[in-house]
Amino acid sequence: MNNRKLNVTVMLGGPSSEREVSLRSGAAVAKALRSLGHNVHELDPKEPSWILPPDTDIVFLALHGSYGEDGTVQQELEKLGVPYTGCGPEASRVAFDKVLTKKRCLATGIPTARFAVFDSPKAAWPAGWRPPVVLKPVRQGSSVGVQMVEHAGQWEASLAEAFRFDTEVLMEEKIVGREATVGILDDKPLPVAEVRVKEGFLDYTNKYTPGAAEHFCPAPFDPGLTSRIQDAALGAFHAVGGRDYARVDVMVRPNGEPVVLEVNTLPGMTELSILPEAAAAAGFSYAQLCQRMLDLALHHSKRK
Repeated sequence: MNNRKLNVTVMLGGPSSEREVSLRSGAAVAKALRSLGHNVHELDPKEPSWILPPDTDIVFLALHGSYGEDGTVQQELEKLGVPYTGCGPEASRVAFDKVLTKKRCLATGIPTARFAVFDSPKAAWPAGWRPPVVLKPVRQGSSVGVQMVEHAGQWEASLAEAFRFDTEVLMEEKIVGREATVGILDDKPLPVAEVRVKEGFLDYTNKYTPGAAEHFCPAPFDPGLTSRIQDAALGAFHAVGGRDYARVDVMVRPNGEPVVLEVNTLPGMTELSILPEAAAAAGFSYAQLCQRMLDLALHHSKRK
């Protein structure tokens, strides 16, 4: 672990629909980094004219959603030549696009849910499909815009609502099973977490409302199934070209088959977030996790 005191700029907030969660993630990260003795500056890039403090040694990305997680800010930081935490521009771009992620998974043999893609809010119910299905904006995070279609009568309104958040919408089979998520840190899977929602599904509200969802970490899966879930998650992380850390969402069918849903390259770092919880189960305090993220980014910058 690097004990050098750094000038760290934590980027938080930003212009996306996940701004409020990002502000919470960034505030928690900044507090932890200050507790380690680093000099921390908080920067909210909600306007495109943002400027990094000139003495910045490294940027800690606590942004979520578009701009922060889709490769845009990573590309800008690459141009500035400043080290930053998390995945690079291309992996971020691919992982933020649910369709590109699924295509990468299919190409590398990682199990993923059956899907179709729509580019018009007027699209008819597709031939060969039966409800229930899930509709997701192709490029959004934190379950923003996700719609559950339990019967065909809900199709038109649900599709229109999903299209409010993107120009393309992904339709997936609705998998009835257990919901797992796997943190990846330094190319190794952390203990699996299981998420159980008390009412409805794991939408934006249930993710960020205290008490709305229960986390079990390590998850109560048998050792063989735990390994299969971790292998699928790590495979998806590699498929999108991930580096350093991420969180991979996986559904587990009743027959024990893990099915990858998506890869989150800048997972939440709030008090309710699962990645810090999984890291704690592996023996990392929250501050140690933040320091490890910095160390990994600095290691990459030295290899360039």
